[in-house]
Amino acid sequence: WAEARKQPYKVELLNDLKRDGTTVASDLDAETLGTASDGSQIDEVGFYTNGDFEDLCRGPHVSSTGKVGAFKLDKVAGAYWRGDETKPQMQRLYGLAFATQDDLDSYISMQEEAQKRDHRKLGRTLDLFTFSEMVGSGLPMFTPRGTWLRERLGAYSQQLRQKRGFERVWTPHITKHDLYKASGHWDKFGDELFLVESQESSDAFAMKPMNCPHHTRIYESQQRSYRDLPIRFMENTTDYRDEKSGELHGLSRVRSLTQDDSHIFCTPEQIEEEAGGLVDAAKEMYDNLGMKLHIELSFRDEGDGYLGDEKLWESAQQQIEEIAKNKGLEYKIVPGEAAFYGPKIDFRVEDALGRDWQVATVQLDFVQPARFELEYIDNEGKAQTPVMIHCALLGTIERFLSVYIEHVDGRFPFWLAPEQVRIVTVNDSVVDYAQQIKDVLSEVVLMEPLKYNELNVAVDSSKESLGKKLHAAEAMRVPVTIIAGPKDRDEEQVSVKTADGEEKVKLADLVNYMQGL
Repeated sequence: WAEARKQPYKVELLNDLKRDGTTVASDLDAETLGTASDGSQIDEVGFYTNGDFEDLCRGPHVSSTGKVGAFKLDKVAGAYWRGDETKPQMQRLYGLAFATQDDLDSYISMQEEAQKRDHRKLGRTLDLFTFSEMVGSGLPMFTPRGTWLRERLGAYSQQLRQKRGFERVWTPHITKHDLYKASGHWDKFGDELFLVESQESSDAFAMKPMNCPHHTRIYESQQRSYRDLPIRFMENTTDYRDEKSGELHGLSRVRSLTQDDSHIFCTPEQIEEEAGGLVDAAKEMYDNLGMKLHIELSFRDEGDGYLGDEKLWESAQQQIEEIAKNKGLEYKIVPGEAAFYGPKIDFRVEDALGRDWQVATVQLDFVQPARFELEYIDNEGKAQTPVMIHCALLGTIERFLSVYIEHVDGRFPFWLAPEQVRIVTVNDSVVDYAQQIKDVLSEVVLMEPLKYNELNVAVDSSKESLGKKLHAAEAMRVPVTIIAGPKDRDEEQVSVKTADGEEKVKLADLVNYMQGL
């Protein structure tokens, strides 16, 4: 059929579907796409027929274009066939169809707002990160402002875990292939690995795409007793994945990704308390970030891409659901979304534009400890296999930032903002007073949600007018602007401008004022 119509791309797709064992059926119409004429379910794809029109199409569809209330051709863009830059470039047409004109108008308005909030655009405007062709696609570099932002997020994640008993570890960025072959990652994700060859030896290395196999080696480095468990490791570290060029997108899809990774090694009896503590940490983090969480329990389906005994999987999934119930979480179960080594709790957020994103995750793993032959000695002197719990509160810092920058429109909360305070001088006569204000601000110690005593304060003593200086501070989304004029100096006060308005604050009271923001 596709060959007769000289459609080589559909021929390629059909051959791939056949190779993967996907059923292709005919006799589908607009009302029954996904169901064959005998009533049986069709996996993935079928032939769609509507009048004289027949094509290979997945759908879903309406039975008639007359049922489309409002339609608009949105944009045209180039795209490599199947996201592979070695394949032909094609033209992709985007259309919008909604039941009513109001729905279409609402969607267009939301898209316009999304363009204004695009993290790539704001990243340039707010001087947060950059890319370079000489460095390579998908390899972001962060400016001083962006580095402040990502380090504060990482420090907050570490603070939340540290108070729950986690200790920092460090692992190298490359490893021999043997590590990922033992863990199962080589067979599952081998084509995503960056491979590295030594010029000094015959060893073949890979850049690490994840950290759990490394952490098992630290656990295994000495004998463990049940008295030692739980053992909690955390590491904020950059991993590397060979993503396809056509799928790279700003910070949301990169080749170098920094995870706030955590691994707990515990007994089966400790699972509920340990995983529950991570659930509490995730809830605390996203509450302080102003993002409402909802929960999905990602379980296995009937596929064969999972490692480990099915009975262990059933037990792990029951425990995951029990944890969610005991924590009072509202959740839905999503079959087929589990990691290949175990089920997980996926935390999702809705951003300011109503879009849904996955962020944190807590995963149970009975597989890797067994594959690596990890042990602890129980209270009867017998060797037992520990359970491994994986967690990342931010997920990856780059991807989280792509979501969060757009969610807050670059207006970060005071404790997190890359430039927290900008002191603006009215004229040259108060430059020394501006420095005095900056010295006072060095005494500020923030306690919540992240404890630190280093405010990021800038002084604008340029020759520009006060209006232009204030406009520049607003354009950079600076949460607090302090105006210093001759009268302020004489009366030992400042004008503090925030999103809530402007007020006079005595210099002697400024530290307490700032610590209350």
